[in-house]
Amino acid sequence: MNRRNPVQVLSHGAVGNGRLIALISPTGAVEWLCLPRFDSPSVFGRLLDADKGGVFRFLWRGEEIEGTQQYLANTNVLQTRFACDDEEWEIVDFAPRLADGLSFRLPIEFIRVVRPLRGHPRLAVDFDPRPGYAAAPVGILEATDGLVVTGADIPLRLFSNLPLGYIRHRREFLLDRTLYFVVRGGAECHPPTAVSVNHDLELTVAGWRQWAKTCALPNFAPEAVLRSALCLKLHVNEDTGAIIAAATTSIPEAMGTPRTWDYRYCWLRDAAFVVEALRRLSHLQEGEKFIHFLRDVTASGPLQPLYGVAGEREIPERMLEHLAGFGGNGYVRVGNAAAEQKQNDLNGEIILCLETLLSDPRIVIEEPAKFFPMIEALVEEAIRIAPQPDTGIWEFRSMLRPYTFSRAMCWAAMARGAELARRFWRPDLALRWGAQAEIEREIILGRGFQPDLGFFTQSLGGKYPDAANLLLPALGLIDARDPRFVSTVEAYRKDLMERGLVLRYRNDDDFGETTSAFTICSFWMAEALALMGRIDEAVELFNHVLSFQNPVGLFSEDIDPESGRLLGNFPQAYTHVGLIHAAMTIGELLDVRDGHVRAWV
Repeated sequence: MNRRNPVQVLSHGAVGNGRLIALISPTGAVEWLCLPRFDSPSVFGRLLDADKGGVFRFLWRGEEIEGTQQYLANTNVLQTRFACDDEEWEIVDFAPRLADGLSFRLPIEFIRVVRPLRGHPRLAVDFDPRPGYAAAPVGILEATDGLVVTGADIPLRLFSNLPLGYIRHRREFLLDRTLYFVVRGGAECHPPTAVSVNHDLELTVAGWRQWAKTCALPNFAPEAVLRSALCLKLHVNEDTGAIIAAATTSIPEAMGTPRTWDYRYCWLRDAAFVVEALRRLSHLQEGEKFIHFLRDVTASGPLQPLYGVAGEREIPERMLEHLAGFGGNGYVRVGNAAAEQKQNDLNGEIILCLETLLSDPRIVIEEPAKFFPMIEALVEEAIRIAPQPDTGIWEFRSMLRPYTFSRAMCWAAMARGAELARRFWRPDLALRWGAQAEIEREIILGRGFQPDLGFFTQSLGGKYPDAANLLLPALGLIDARDPRFVSTVEAYRKDLMERGLVLRYRNDDDFGETTSAFTICSFWMAEALALMGRIDEAVELFNHVLSFQNPVGLFSEDIDPESGRLLGNFPQAYTHVGLIHAAMTIGELLDVRDGHVRAWV
């Protein structure tokens, strides 16, 4: 028996269905759930305040104890098993994802199934919702068919086949049969039954497994890639096509610092990377939905780095000072001021996304030419803004510079834009954009690489390393075996790595020194090594980074190199994108090297 560890760690499992994401700790406690959308106020928020945030848990002999978690194979359905003395039981958590013809029915609903396995466990339910980030007045009323929670953004009910008095008064009960607990948001409808809950569970498991079957996995690290793909799918809003960066807000990049941000929004950059990762795995529907989201937001006004799940442009940032923060860190933010920043790389990522999707013969898009006005506007803007300083991929709040990665992405917009112009029979634009891309490429290679330092620098003519430049070969700007890139990788391994993990940069930013390793950067380094031909080193680094995954295979944004602790918002889509790309690239190169390029090998 393990009692709850007082040190807060990101060992949670995540369940969801395209409308909600719940985070469940190894104790079986729901510590994070926002309703009715990813970016709505929290209903259960103990992740950000151990005392006031709100939680949904089960107690054994009055205590919260740790169990063993795993996902049901090839699903986003989480199983937590407990064994104490001669008693054993399990909790199965899921959000219904129910096949409905060619689409899915996705109720705003989170379901917990509690089953006895051995002995006669006695449990108590602690159902403690705290809507509105634990700031709204809350009440729990007993109705004929369930508990009604007041104070939330939407009508909220809890249904169960356990007598409601046991839940309201946290009375102990004998777990001698399967119980269900259904948290449902939205308008009142028919209450669930044991039969309907079991039916929804079976359909949800079958649906996830069908989705998993269609993943084109590499031979290298296929289990980790599949779990990452399933994790990415949780971040896709099925209604709008928006893809959020992470499920949480304000988990700090480093403890004891104000480096806390709200990532429950759609960053166009992150979303484009997610779409490409899923496309490489043969999942295309997410990309199809996302490009329609892109059309909507680009038509709504000037491009900005991030949007709300439904395309909202205004995302004001504010502090929630009544919450203690993750592990008592403080600095809880909702909203994100980065929406107002100038980030010149966005046009490149969007064009890359459009070019791969519109060129994929598996995708049928009615009147694809209707996308060309958007493409033309994005490329022309990339040409215009390329020489202008911006806040860069790392979203520096006050440090406008001519960042090398931003210029590289502007180049990508021009070069790939020229390819799209040829595809849409615009030779005039293809010629002009291609010529402009060549000019831009020479500027980046000439001013971004510093011969005296031996590496590509964070900004043109600068002096600091920046891990984002590890992506330059993946973009096609430079060959990975070019001596300039090889020396860059060697310099970065010396200057940016701590205990085998890669930091974004070393220079001070708006908040001083950065100390945490940004996990995707380590996967970028592994992929760069593979592209350079140093495949064994790439495999070694990949496996080292993989060793930091949490017990159910999930990653946050950052890793503290000193302690190995996961930090930053969680689960982080960007990190799992990096894992997928690195594994796919390493796997392809291993197959070629080892002759595994034929059927049955």
